[in-house]
Amino acid sequence: MILKSNEIKNLLPHREPFLFIDKCEITKIGIKGVGYRKFLPNEFFFKGHFPELPIVPGVILIEALAQTAGIVVSKSFENEKDKSVLFMSISEAKFRKPVLPNDDICFEVEKINNVKSVYKFYGLAKNNSTKVCEAKFTAMITNESSSEIL
Repeated sequence: MILKSNEIKNLLPHREPFLFIDKCEITKIGIKGVGYRKFLPNEFFFKGHFPELPIVPGVILIEALAQTAGIVVSKSFENEKDKSVLFMSISEAKFRKPVLPNDDICFEVEKINNVKSVYKFYGLAKNNSTKVCEAKFTAMITNESSSEIL
């Protein structure tokens, strides 16, 4: 199942300039998917990171992995509008190669496990077949009306 920008915006609260997934292919709802983003030369962060050698900040790559996981999990409860997915923690983050303007990056995420509404993921960002970033991270499902972890 491939989701485009408008469908992604129905699942995530993020908006430009902080929405970093252009398209997402969900291979298994709630479990696994791949987000896609082409980082254009006019991205807001390139002005300061770094003007002479623009590189996508590592935190943006991690955020894109988290957004991809949010899309994959949110699709499993998309009819329950009071639920949302919130980023909790990150571990074992590794940055292998810089991501430059005009790079097409795919963000592969897969659920490792979950305990109740806390989900652990493995994420891998790639430029073609080259690993650029990987991490393990957790997210939680919350009820927006009460901010409780479900």
